[in-house]
Amino acid sequence: MTGPTTHLIRLLRWGRILAKHGALRGIEQDRNTPAPVKRLFRLARLGTFQPRVPDYAGAFQAIGPAAIKLGQTLATRPDLVGEEAAHNLLSLQDSLPPVPFAAIRAEIEASFGKPLEDLFASVDPVPVGAASIAQVHKGVTSDGRTVAIKVLRPGIREKFAADIETYEWAAAHLEALGGEAARLRPRLVIANLKRWTMRELDLRREAASASELAEAMKGFEGYRIPEIDWDRTNGRVMTIEWIDGIKISNRAALEASGVDLPDLASRLVIAFLTQAISHGYFHADMHQGNLFVQDDGTIVAIDFGIMGRIDRRARYWLAEILYGLTTGNYRRVAEIHFEAQYVPSYHSVDEFATALRAVGEPMRGKPVAELSVGQMLDGLFAITRDFDMQTQPHLLLLQKTMVMVEGLATALNPGINMWDVSGPFVKNWIRDELGPEAALADRLKEDTETLLRLPGLIRRLEEKFPPKGGAPEAPPLPEVELVWDRRRTTGRGWGGYLLTLLAGGGLTWAAMRLWS
Repeated sequence: MTGPTTHLIRLLRWGRILAKHGALRGIEQDRNTPAPVKRLFRLARLGTFQPRVPDYAGAFQAIGPAAIKLGQTLATRPDLVGEEAAHNLLSLQDSLPPVPFAAIRAEIEASFGKPLEDLFASVDPVPVGAASIAQVHKGVTSDGRTVAIKVLRPGIREKFAADIETYEWAAAHLEALGGEAARLRPRLVIANLKRWTMRELDLRREAASASELAEAMKGFEGYRIPEIDWDRTNGRVMTIEWIDGIKISNRAALEASGVDLPDLASRLVIAFLTQAISHGYFHADMHQGNLFVQDDGTIVAIDFGIMGRIDRRARYWLAEILYGLTTGNYRRVAEIHFEAQYVPSYHSVDEFATALRAVGEPMRGKPVAELSVGQMLDGLFAITRDFDMQTQPHLLLLQKTMVMVEGLATALNPGINMWDVSGPFVKNWIRDELGPEAALADRLKEDTETLLRLPGLIRRLEEKFPPKGGAPEAPPLPEVELVWDRRRTTGRGWGGYLLTLLAGGGLTWAAMRLWS
């Protein structure tokens, strides 16, 4: 297990890198940043020559793969980090230095235990994309099919594991301080980041995710998933159908191809809602580099390392919240937050409804171009502190993807009204899933299943598993020895670890402020 001294060294090195790139400036100037954290940041940048324009991408890339994944997440959240930072962080998504092809060849041959030529007739040594965890090469299989070959960067699993261990250590110390730090639940947020990225580090799981999403979206016209080559896929290599198309961000090329951009934008939004609300399983990395448009206008998604899930009850609440906000039914939106136990029961439903009205009403009646899901989410986040709402890590991917989809749709069609596009879909889903017929069918099904159970078993299950709210049960969190506990068990002073606590708390606080 890594000791506190190692964590200290890592945290100080990362803080110094952030300071040299000017990436601490925004957090330091934030009025909500605690004074001790501001003092720590001033110390970190002492003697550094900061650029006039902060280089967030350069800082995250210099720190390492786990920080790059954090930076990629923040690149999709201009509502939180600002347009300047979000634009700068976009370079982390598809423009990283590639690994030499000799190392890629070695990875492929070691993972399959056979020469590259036994698997592929040819592989282009120049990658078509290089990201923080893997890079992609175009190839042709031995039976003549053109494919994309995704290969993990050598040593990436070990590097990520070391970095995330320090994140966990820092988050545990920050959360132990209580107050606002505890409300942000940094340990659980880091646990979710670890889970998401560990999934990306097993390319078999990414292939399975693509297969599952393809099955869910089989009946959706104009949106598809490439086919997986399972014979040439393992934990470190994934082979998938090659896609020829125009990147969805290339508006000029799309216009030249004659694609109906307003229709494309609306279809993208409905595709996301279909995944998230109808199926509870959605592509959570829908940035402009992962979506292509074919000649017939079909949207093709790639890169399924990050997927989101929402259980059925949470989907009910999500649909009602979205519909309530679009119709101005703030009372119902407030009630859902209490039913889901997102807001503690000691608060007033009416007061929370009024706070929601303060967020929603300023946007009602505004021109289409000024309506924004991102602005709405930003306003909702702003009132969470007043009502003691804890950060809901299971909704972070959903929030991130909603803002991402809106950004892409707006780029395709600046006049799109997200509420007008999503409203009918959500309304119909609520009617189908929550209407009288659906409620009666669900009741009959549940009652029949209940009658088939033994009464004793029912009682035991109810005693052991009481009703829960909208947040899923938290995953097991790693044991982290706090420095003040270390003092009690060893009898040694922990003054030497004080800097570790400040550094860890400060850096993790920065991440939580950006995420929450």
